[in-house]
Amino acid sequence: MLNNLRPYLEGIIDPILSKIKVNPNYVTLMAFIAALAAAYMFAVRELFIGGLLVALSGFMDIVDGALARGNFKATKFGGFLDSTLDRFSDASMIIGITYGGFTGWLTGMLALHASMTVSYVRARAEGEGIPCGIGVAERAERLIILIIGAFLASIFGDFIMEVAVILIIVLGYFTVAQRIYYSWRMMSNR
Repeated sequence: MLNNLRPYLEGIIDPILSKIKVNPNYVTLMAFIAALAAAYMFAVRELFIGGLLVALSGFMDIVDGALARGNFKATKFGGFLDSTLDRFSDASMIIGITYGGFTGWLTGMLALHASMTVSYVRARAEGEGIPCGIGVAERAERLIILIIGAFLASIFGDFIMEVAVILIIVLGYFTVAQRIYYSWRMMSNR
C-alpha cells in the first residue's frame, strides 16, 4: 500500500543520494544491525528505543535502494542481500517482542509466519513472472505498525504492543490471501 508513495519519495530522495558515494550494500548491513538492535531493545523491554531503531532501520532500507539506483550500482546480489536481511530483520524483531513478554509465544509465531509468508508469496509469484507487490500489509506497513505500537505501548502499556502484533498477523494473512487471489487470476489469464 505505501509502495504507491515510492515514486514520489524516490523523486525527492534519489537526486540527493546520487551524490553520495557509499556502497548500498553497506547501508543494507547497517539497516540490519539497527533491526538487530531494535530486537534487543524489545527483548529488554525498552519499547521507545526499540521503536526508534525500527524507524532507523526502515529509513536505511529506503536509502539503500535509492543509493543503488542513483549511483547505478543496483545489482542482483544487492537485491538478494537486501531481501534476505529484511527477512532476518523482521524475524529478529518479532522474536525480540515475544522474548520481551509483550505477546505470547503462539502470537509471536503467527506474526513471524504471517510476515514470512507475505514475502514468500510475492517471491514465488514473481518467480512465475507475475509482479506481485500488492496488498494492505507489505513490509513498510508492518514496520509502521511496529513503530507506532512501540511508541504507544511505551506510554499506555504493554497491551498495545500485543495489539500491534495481532494487527500484523491479521493484515499479514489478509495480504497473503490478496496475493494468492491476484496470482491465481493472473495465471488463469495466461
